[in-house]
Amino acid sequence: MTKNKNNQAIWSGRIKNSTSNLFQKVGNSIDIDKRLYKEDIAGSIAHVEMLFKQKIITFKIKNKIIYGLNKIQREIQKNKFEFNKKYEDIHINIEKRLFQIIGEEAGYIHTARSRNDQVITDFKIWIKSTNKEIRASIDKIIKSSIKLAERNIDTIMPGFTHLKNAQAISFAHYLMAYVEMFDRDKKRFISNLKSLNESPLGVAALTGTSFNIDRNYTSKKLGFKTTTNNSIDTVSDRDFVLDFLFSVSVTSMHISRIAEELIIWNSDGFNLINLSNKIVTGSSIMPQKKNPDLLEFLRGKSGIIYGNLFSMLTILKGLPLSYFKDLQDDKMIVFNSSDTLLDCLKILEEVLKNISPNKKQMLKLANSGYITATDLADYLVKNYSITFRKAYQKTAEIVNFAEKRKKRLDQLTLEELKTIEPKLTNDVLKVFDLEKSVNSKKSYGGTSFDNIKKMIKKYKKQK
Repeated sequence: MTKNKNNQAIWSGRIKNSTSNLFQKVGNSIDIDKRLYKEDIAGSIAHVEMLFKQKIITFKIKNKIIYGLNKIQREIQKNKFEFNKKYEDIHINIEKRLFQIIGEEAGYIHTARSRNDQVITDFKIWIKSTNKEIRASIDKIIKSSIKLAERNIDTIMPGFTHLKNAQAISFAHYLMAYVEMFDRDKKRFISNLKSLNESPLGVAALTGTSFNIDRNYTSKKLGFKTTTNNSIDTVSDRDFVLDFLFSVSVTSMHISRIAEELIIWNSDGFNLINLSNKIVTGSSIMPQKKNPDLLEFLRGKSGIIYGNLFSMLTILKGLPLSYFKDLQDDKMIVFNSSDTLLDCLKILEEVLKNISPNKKQMLKLANSGYITATDLADYLVKNYSITFRKAYQKTAEIVNFAEKRKKRLDQLTLEELKTIEPKLTNDVLKVFDLEKSVNSKKSYGGTSFDNIKKMIKKYKKQK
């Protein structure tokens, strides 16, 4: 058996001189892509099984390679494997070790395959896995939000537009708004699976291969639903990366939005929610402080995640077909975004379990700012056969009247109201009751208690 030169680069037969140390430093990705070892080994096992099935390699060679690969996986899992930067990436590190274990027959592993299709296969399998983990974490967010909503169906608070009191809502209705958002996030990740379930393995460097391979076999073995259709597109494509990063970014945006609101509501100016000691920190100099640092962390991380999406878009924007080294950074970007989002989802779940509404303050704030004004306008339309615009003007007059006298709408007497609209009767005073206001919004999707209960029931059935 010919001695394998494990200290040489795989292209040493063509390029005789050693590459510069600088290139080795810049070009190696093993510190990043070693996370793909399981996927790489699984892909290689499926590949050699297919090569045997197609009578390209012998039964003996297949078994030797699989034995070696399984041994390598155990070594990595037991932290007994040396990842060597000299060998650039996870693929060559594993291949070099395979040579050490089984000898020259390890060279058959790369028959009818390139690192170009190999890495995309590994990457898609990995993203599918983290996609599943993210969806499971989103489910926990939805579950925690629903639990909090169930306890607060009759908790009345102001709904805001422009951060100004707009109309009365249930705190549960607010929470269920985010349930809708996170449910769409989950569906967005599910939609990503369509392109992720197309197997790249077998397209080789960019043209396919002259070997009689069976791509459908490896596709099925590795859990893909089908194969990619065009070899050039396959090695050039990073659409699936962009789809994933976009989904991560949108989810991060939703997390940032709720974090921002909770920060505002926890501030002394609003004081609408209470944060338990589990999710606050103190000040180094001000003993009285309890700071919502975790929420600020959630808000801040969205910037990093957005940056990753735009980094990938920028990398791709000027690339001719097909493969270029520029694409190497896709894994670092995806790993960072995935890790960051999973951390954020875990933190948000903890936050939702450790917040409670300040019900008295919510009700007090809801009773300010003439929050039932729209209810009054609607009442005038329903009972006096006038257009909404006329009703709007009458209501605006009443609000101005109350404002001048420093009264809430519910503090106005019938006599005072009649100075503006003489036709009004005692019945109008019911309009200013906040609970009645909330429960009057019975249209589908509205904030009535019955609607909220139905939505909660609907989502609980889905789980």
